[in-house]
Amino acid sequence: MKRWRRASLRLGALGFLVAICAAPTPGDVGGCGQPRQTLDEEVFFATKNAIECDRCGECGISTDRCTEACNADSGGRRFPEGCLPLVHDGEVCLRRLLDVGCDTFREYVDDRTPAVPSECEFCPEDAR
Repeated sequence: MKRWRRASLRLGALGFLVAICAAPTPGDVGGCGQPRQTLDEEVFFATKNAIECDRCGECGISTDRCTEACNADSGGRRFPEGCLPLVHDGEVCLRRLLDVGCDTFREYVDDRTPAVPSECEFCPEDAR
């Protein structure tokens, strides 16, 4: 019986080591195989405005933020100084805006205290 228990423990330990060695390295997690490429500010904010405008119409929301997003001349949005998000970061943020329900989206475009999805906080102020 003791032999069987020792063999089981050894096999378990071996399986654990294999699992750890086969895991992705920390730098590989979350990149989906994409090369590191800095997010283009102009393209990101134009796409974000289009998504916000569509979602505002879809959800029947009419805030100043919605009006701004739907205004074709509403350029000028910028990342904070020193903030250099990657393309993958922008994709995750935009996907979040597309996937949330209207109640949650309403919080994102509120005129008084807009919430920011964590997926869109590329460079939080305390991290700079």
